Amino acid sequence: MASDIVKSQIPFRLDRLPWSAWHWTVVLGLGITWVLDGLEVTIVGNIAPTLKSAAGLGLSDIQFTTSASGYLIGAAAGALFFGYLTDKLGRKKLFLITLGWYVVLTAATAFSWNAESFLVFRILTGFGLGGEYAAINSAIDELIPAQRRGVVDLAINGTWWLGTILASLGSIVLLNPHLVNQNYGWRFAFGLGIVLAIGILFVRRNVPESPRWLLTHGRSEEAEIIVATIEARVERSARAPLAVVDGDATIAIDQRHRATLGSVAKTMLRRYPKRTFVALMLMCTQAFIYNAFTFTQGLILGTYFQVPDWAIPYYYLPFAIGNLAGPLLLGHFFDTIGRKTMIAGTYILSGVLLYGTGLLFAHHVLTAATVTLCWMIVFFFASAGASAAYLTASETFPMETRAMAIAVIYAVGTLVGGAYAPAFFGALIATKSVPSIVYGYTIAAAIMLAGGLTEAFLGIAAERKSLEKIAPPLSAITSV
Repeated sequence: MASDIVKSQIPFRLDRLPWSAWHWTVVLGLGITWVLDGLEVTIVGNIAPTLKSAAGLGLSDIQFTTSASGYLIGAAAGALFFGYLTDKLGRKKLFLITLGWYVVLTAATAFSWNAESFLVFRILTGFGLGGEYAAINSAIDELIPAQRRGVVDLAINGTWWLGTILASLGSIVLLNPHLVNQNYGWRFAFGLGIVLAIGILFVRRNVPESPRWLLTHGRSEEAEIIVATIEARVERSARAPLAVVDGDATIAIDQRHRATLGSVAKTMLRRYPKRTFVALMLMCTQAFIYNAFTFTQGLILGTYFQVPDWAIPYYYLPFAIGNLAGPLLLGHFFDTIGRKTMIAGTYILSGVLLYGTGLLFAHHVLTAATVTLCWMIVFFFASAGASAAYLTASETFPMETRAMAIAVIYAVGTLVGGAYAPAFFGALIATKSVPSIVYGYTIAAAIMLAGGLTEAFLGIAAERKSLEKIAPPLSAITSV
């Protein structure tokens, strides 16, 4: 029995590391997931008018928004399927498999021949990217030092918008009928993600398995080797000895323990019900507002402001820049001021600003340029809050259930909060009525306020704390 119990300082050794080139490798290799998802969503949003034309697939508004909802439903299913495998088989195996899946299905999407094939391929592409979230967010939090976990997580999650910028820049060329034949331009747009993903596969192969996962799965010797290798690389980079770990900073792990689906449910519903509720509220509310706006922004610009199809990417660019800037500029404060204040504040402020935008819309004072400016301001704050929703889901549950907890919260948030949002806003836009859009803005604002108030009253202070102190592993024991 004694041989099954291991005392280790691995989590605390990882947390005390100074920032180094090795950490940038982790960020680059794993953070690409968000870039790819942003690329996918924006490409489809930008090519929406083309997909509805004879040069595309001749989709109706309902068929287009249904494909957007299908992508989200596929992502939710993929998160659950791959999330279970990530906790069972390890982080690295799954984040290699899911990225490969994305490459194959995105290529298939580019060769869609009708509405039905496009829908199927969108669902399957979402399935792979949904799986990425569980594997990636687990690995990132388990490899990044506690002092920087907030700012790094927000920055990585915020790179979703770097993907939208890349997609918008590419779409400016590929959707310009004077430069590219529109029978093929929308198909070439999907190639942007394929090229990027293939390149990152080679970087991702150099990211190790999570030592924390290895420690709780009976592979402590392998975990020790990986951590020692990381420490050596960081020490060479810092050109100074690493800080000594406090002798009391030790955790005892019973390596015989194995998490099951039952223990995941028990942990989320019985052990941490408030944390589960908070994470679900944050995920559901941000999923609604983001999926409602990102998938239909091109339709709003075309329907209400008569922006031509080829010009829509120009309006996506400033919107995307505002979203990218939010997590990058505000992320530091989630580690210093604290999670509760910043998450609640960004959610509530974005809700208030969104309601104000609806009032301006109702009074017919907005143009394509000024409505885009309003979106930039609203989502500067909303983006930081939404990024923190993923951070909350990943850092507040025990090691053995982390990936599955992320998967469940992401899936429920996507299905309850986001899957129907594009179709709902698409139906409002189809009426071509200003009051309908104002109604949608008001609902979205109220939903964001609900998320912010939930965090304000029930959120926890997780800033700068070791993951093991926020939520001890299920296999941790108090005595040996």
